[in-house]
Amino acid sequence: MHLFSLSLPIILSTFGIIFISELPDKTALASLVLATRYKAHEVITGAWLAMLVQTIVAVTAGGLLAFLPARPVHIVAGIGFFIFSYLAFTRKEEVDLVKEEDKVHAETHRPAWVASLLVVFAAEWGDLSQLATAGLAAHTASPLSVGIGAVLGLWAVIAIAALVGGQLNKVLTPKRLNILSGTLFALVGAFMFFSALTA
Repeated sequence: MHLFSLSLPIILSTFGIIFISELPDKTALASLVLATRYKAHEVITGAWLAMLVQTIVAVTAGGLLAFLPARPVHIVAGIGFFIFSYLAFTRKEEVDLVKEEDKVHAETHRPAWVASLLVVFAAEWGDLSQLATAGLAAHTASPLSVGIGAVLGLWAVIAIAALVGGQLNKVLTPKRLNILSGTLFALVGAFMFFSALTA
């Protein structure tokens, strides 16, 4: 088990899974709303810090699970990804942006990057992408690679949402992204489950 080894395939696959699953999520929309009130670079700074902390928590949890016997961990992780797939398919397309705006208003006395950090951290806590990151870290037993891939995927979504979110929504609808992320989660779950049974 090489907890601190780097694997480019794991980094790239994690990036793809997290990036696609996070695009239609409330975190991206919260960043978009924040960018209408604050400068984009301040929103990105705060949101990136929030995502970094969230990912560290996720990979730490997943890394600890990696010390358990591999087969049961992989089976549970596979089942978890099937659940994530179902949740992605049934995720509501509409997000209550008013609620996110209320959070922003509540933090107006703070620096913009701090307000962004708090809003995005609250939106992301316990989110599918955070749970998926923990599951990937447990399955691959390479939390550092998973962490790097997840952080880069999340950061890319935040940057897109803050800079060109309005244009992106015209091309990639939330429904299409939910279907795509649900399919990816199902494929990852099937791979984990199959690899556990054939190990």
